[in-house]
Formats: sequence, structure tokens, C-alpha cells
Amino acid sequence: MDYKNAGVDIEAGYRSVELMKQHIARTMRPEVLGGIGGFSGAFSMAGFKGMEEPTLVSGTDGVGTKLKLAFEMDRHDTVGIDCVAMCVNDIACAGGEPLFFLDYIACGKNIPEKIASIVSGVAEGCRQAGAALIGGETAEMPGFYPEDEYDLAGFAVGIVDRKDLITGQELEPGDVLVGMASSGIHSNGFSLVRKVFAISAESLGEYREELGETLGNVLLEPTRIYVNALKAVRRAGVRILGCSHITGGGFYENIPRMLKEGTRAVIARDSYPVPPIFGMLAREGEIAEKMMYNTFNMGIGMVLAVRPDQAQTAVEAIRGAGETPYLIGRITAGEKGVDLC
Repeated sequence: MDYKNAGVDIEAGYRSVELMKQHIARTMRPEVLGGIGGFSGAFSMAGFKGMEEPTLVSGTDGVGTKLKLAFEMDRHDTVGIDCVAMCVNDIACAGGEPLFFLDYIACGKNIPEKIASIVSGVAEGCRQAGAALIGGETAEMPGFYPEDEYDLAGFAVGIVDRKDLITGQELEPGDVLVGMASSGIHSNGFSLVRKVFAISAESLGEYREELGETLGNVLLEPTRIYVNALKAVRRAGVRILGCSHITGGGFYENIPRMLKEGTRAVIARDSYPVPPIFGMLAREGEIAEKMMYNTFNMGIGMVLAVRPDQAQTAVEAIRGAGETPYLIGRITAGEKGVDLC
């Protein structure tokens, strides 16, 4: 008896690391010290000494049950983008610049090519966010996961000067809410999605006229990474007063997180186009409108609050960064919460 007979192939692990290296190399930043394969990743902070009060911000998350679609479609090169996005978008909400990322993959069987495909997506997400992929772990766990399944999670660290932290404490009635378009469902609400749609090769491969694409491709579309758009807004001289990443819990849970006591967000439903996938979900699942807005991003992946005289500048900066902005509402006085009108 040996480890391989017990279900853990050490040689496959070595092969996975070799296949990953080409993808990881695309994410390197000059602050990274050392290479891949050590017991830890090292990152120099020397370049941030000029900040008055450098403050680390962090985020951790996973992809969730969206992975079930990747298994069914046998496509593993996009879920890594989701994993990175869920972490770095949260960091960006605080005003932070993502610095580095680590991933964790747990699988039933280490198939090096599949693991490398997953990591290629992680690396692409890191490249989009400007973060270095400085380490990670692949755990082969036979008997715990089915051979053809895995879980994927990650952890990111960023930095911001404390004076530039986005806290919501500067919000005032009359401030304007700017939304950035999502790419679809992103990576939240898939437990409900999987109850509405049959998650089978046949169903996911079906072309839907309403979507202009196969259902599987629309559902697997990776989460947008908004780091560069938020940087562009700041570079344009706009003070971001509050910021919310629209994830699990939709509008009703996430937008109040950016508010201070005594302020309320008012959002106009008709201020932006809702992608067709959400209408299809609501119709085929017989899901009430409030539940839709309390579960999904409904076409807006990030919301920021700015002063009225800076709203147009923010819109132009976001558009210049390649994202699609909308003026979706305003801040009013009232009990902390959100109204859709």
C-alpha cells in the first residue's frame, strides 16, 4: 500500500504545479519576492512607504454552487475569474488596491490539466485586477469529493491610505448613485438558479432566443472585475463616498452596507436595462420581484455614491475604463435601507 493506492497522486500534484507556472507568470508584480513553490509567498511593502498611514484590506470568498455548471459543461477556465472577482471587488469597495491573491483548490482527483485550467482562470482574474498570484494550495481529497468535482476559494490582500478608505460616513442627502453593469448573474444565487433550470448537458447546451446564446454560456459568464474602473474614478478626481459590491443578498442586503445611519438609497428600476437572464429566471421560476432583487444583482454589479457635481465625471471615467455606467438613484435622509421605485 502507498499514498497513490490510497487515492492521492503526488506526481500529479507536481505536474499540476508545472502546468500552472506559465499562467502564474502573467500575474507577477515587481513587489513579489521569490518564486512559486515555497512554503509561503513574499511581497515587499517598500513601494508604499509614501502613504501617510498604509492600511491593509483583505477579502476571502469562493465560487459557490456555480461550480456545478462548470462540472456539467466540463469547462473550468472561467470560474477562477469569479473567485478572484469576489475577493478583489470587495477590497476595491473599501478604496483598496489589490496586491496579491492566493487560491485553494480541493478536489477528489488531481487531474493536472483540469487544475491548470482552473488556475488559468485565477491568473486571468488576477491580471485583470493587477494582483499577483503568489501562492495557493491544491488538496487531493479522495473519498471526500467525487473524482470529477472540486471546490475553489481564494484570499486577497490590498492596500489603501487610511485617509482614502471608503466608509460611507461622508454621505449626504442628494448624493448620486452610479451603477456599473454586471455581466449577468456573476457568482451568487446559483442554488436558486439550479432549482429553476435543469443543470444538464442538454439544457445548458440549448440555444435560447431570448438570450441570444446558449443557457450554459450565459450562466457561466464570469463576474466582472471593477478594480480598474474604480481606480479610474479616483484618478479623475472624484471622491467616492460609498461603494457596494452587489453579491449574495442583491440590492436589499448589499446597498445598505455602504450607508451611514440616517441615510437611505433610492433606486429607479427603469434607470438601466435588466439583462434578459433575470427576466427568464423570474418567469420560469415564478420568483417574486422583491425576491429577485434580494437574491441577484439584477444587472448592476457595483454601486458607488458621489457628489452631484462629480457624477458625470465618474460616469465618463467608468466608461473610459471599459465598464458600462448608469445613473441609477440618489441618497435621501431616512432610516438606513433601500427603496426601489
